[in-house]
Amino acid sequence: MLNHANQFDLQGKVAVVTGCSSGLGISFTEALLNNGANVVICARREKELQQMAKKLDSSGHRVIPVRADVTVQDDVERLFQEVNRIFNRLDILVNNAGMDSEGTPFAERIESNDFEMTIKVNLVGSWNCSKAAGIYMLSSGKGGSIINIASIAGLGGSKGMLSPGYSAAKAGIINLTQNLAANWSDRGVRVNCIAPGYFPSEMSTFVRNNPAVTEHVKSQIPLGRFGNPEELNGILLLLASDASSYITGQTIAVDGGFSSTVGARDPSAAVYETWAEFLDGDKGTKLQSS
Repeated sequence: MLNHANQFDLQGKVAVVTGCSSGLGISFTEALLNNGANVVICARREKELQQMAKKLDSSGHRVIPVRADVTVQDDVERLFQEVNRIFNRLDILVNNAGMDSEGTPFAERIESNDFEMTIKVNLVGSWNCSKAAGIYMLSSGKGGSIINIASIAGLGGSKGMLSPGYSAAKAGIINLTQNLAANWSDRGVRVNCIAPGYFPSEMSTFVRNNPAVTEHVKSQIPLGRFGNPEELNGILLLLASDASSYITGQTIAVDGGFSSTVGARDPSAAVYETWAEFLDGDKGTKLQSS
């Protein structure tokens, strides 16, 4: 009889997780480590990356930090060369690095360079790492699993809530997932996507710090609350493991039902006014993870 618990076992496998100096990348890494994987973590911010590696390594699992900017091709190549040198294998890639450089949902206020940077980090960064990982996985003959982290922002437009470049980048990641899955799955490389809803992170700071916005968003979520980072780990482990051996090219929303409701993307007047006051008061911020 098939032991279903063993399907989720990652013992001896090697994973790369990008964007690990803060946010969801930390939770993803802990989940992979706790299920037996060796994990190489990367981020642009060296100090935060080393601190996180030290904390995670104290748990007794093997975690290797490699500083890398996913938008820089040389950094990405060096990252995967290091993975190959240390482990001589690669089984899992989690494309988690992302940022919102626009800091506003109002398209007319966005600078072109901020729009371009948001696209570059989220979409181009995911492509750079997917290509590099795909080459290793395809050449090994053993395949692997690539897990892209998109967002419910990539599932449709939003008035007054989500930056257009961020939404466009995440939509691009969803389509990239489908395209790579169509091209690589017959050679053993599965590619899937997780689209988180509202979770505690640097990029949800504005929502969580403004009561009117918080209450409006919660009212649009059937489960009535924001998610906890640990609630993403189940789907991550499913997609990383043999338990999802017949799943590829899929985007799975983990959002408390937010994306299933009609009208969830239209803000209340209070939300719209709060955004306007926030920006007019020159308190706008560039929101980024790692």
